[in-house]
Amino acid sequence: LFVCLFVFNRKTGEPPLINGWIPYLGKALIFRKDAFKFLLDQQKKLGDIFTVHIAGRYITFIMDPFQYVYVIRNSKQLEFHEFADKMASKTFDYPALSKGKFPDLKENLHRIYQYLQGKPLDIISDHMMKNLQDIFEWKCSQATDWETEKMYKFCCSVMFEASFVTLYGRVPAADGHKVISEIRDKFIKFDASFPYLAANIPIELLGATKKVRKELIHHFLLQNMTKWLGGSKVVQARQDIFEKYELLGDYDKAAHHFAFLWASVGNTIPATFWAMYYLLRHPEALAAVRDEIDHLLQSTGQERGPTYNIHLTREQLDNLVYLESALNESLRMCSSSMNIRISQEDFVLKLEGNQEVGLRKGDWIALYPQILHMDPEVYEDPKEYKFDRYIENGKKKTTFYKAGRKLKYFLMPFGSGISMCPGRFLAMNEMKMFLFLLLAHFDVELAENKAVRLDNSRMGLGILLPDVDIAFRYKLRS
Repeated sequence: LFVCLFVFNRKTGEPPLINGWIPYLGKALIFRKDAFKFLLDQQKKLGDIFTVHIAGRYITFIMDPFQYVYVIRNSKQLEFHEFADKMASKTFDYPALSKGKFPDLKENLHRIYQYLQGKPLDIISDHMMKNLQDIFEWKCSQATDWETEKMYKFCCSVMFEASFVTLYGRVPAADGHKVISEIRDKFIKFDASFPYLAANIPIELLGATKKVRKELIHHFLLQNMTKWLGGSKVVQARQDIFEKYELLGDYDKAAHHFAFLWASVGNTIPATFWAMYYLLRHPEALAAVRDEIDHLLQSTGQERGPTYNIHLTREQLDNLVYLESALNESLRMCSSSMNIRISQEDFVLKLEGNQEVGLRKGDWIALYPQILHMDPEVYEDPKEYKFDRYIENGKKKTTFYKAGRKLKYFLMPFGSGISMCPGRFLAMNEMKMFLFLLLAHFDVELAENKAVRLDNSRMGLGILLPDVDIAFRYKLRS
């Protein structure tokens, strides 16, 4: 009877609708509590395609990974950028790009992502490596014996400062570390409210978040940024473009720069934490990755230690198969992004096997890759961390199957199609370099024996945060 009341077909060809009994909210509360379990339960009842009413939105979920390609390639009818623009403009407090006031701004900003690919990627990665080494050298000078810190706080401190300096330049102050730490602390406060802002909760209801956001944006006003030394070409190119739009105020430009900072570190920091946490929880994984790192240093004639500069080419980074596999495995386990598209018109989405889905203009359609990542048909024992899951015969494994069929998409922590993160190559390089330098310089071990679980408050928004922090110890390797 419950199913009959709340699951019904709206029109011929439209998927079953799970409506809920609370006006407007629909299934929002139960979805937010545990989206993964909720979606699996609905899949068992209704099959691979169904629509859920969530906070005034009708979202059609495609659960079969073999159907993902049909959603991804229909980028004309199923749009992403307008939705992302609206959410980002409200979250980071700049005017929406889609209102027509800023012709071609969206396209011009998109073209700048060329600085995060190819040879420009090598340049910015080299700068990131140098900045990471400077921070680790400073850490080394402090670690005369075992040093104990909280792991998430450590990852946040190192990755935020290295990313900030790489992108925006050094702060010419007597204590640059302190200035960036102050920005980082404000960033953490803002980031704690990000899930609520993304859910369209008015910022006025979120305590001091509005004040903190304003303070952060003011750091990126032109008169402040021009004082920073050695910024990246990608940020300089963004500045040059913003200057061409007279209707874009100084505060609006600064808000764009702040949004770019969040996009650069908001998911990379927790992803770095999980990669480090799982390695330290699994001694065999730690040993394999460290042996690979030591072998590379030995084969290239490079010394490890705080007084030596280590240089890694893109090819050398790519050939660290155990490091990359361990990183991919942690991404598989901690990513929870929801790939959203919005129907631009009433149309019928044609799927594999002569299936059709009727969509109305304004309907949302979503892929939820966490279901794929935890599918036991694709990944044996999916709840277990297996650091070598993405290695086969000593090489990268890129072939995975479901029901005997090869999957085109099997790991999707960075989105898909038109919504795929343009900074994904830099993010992977940054995390690899962090782990490389950490394990090259330090002996590292957990200082607490407690389980750290995923905090589900960011389900659908990217990398999940840990529910608690955990202490670890490090000292210089002999």
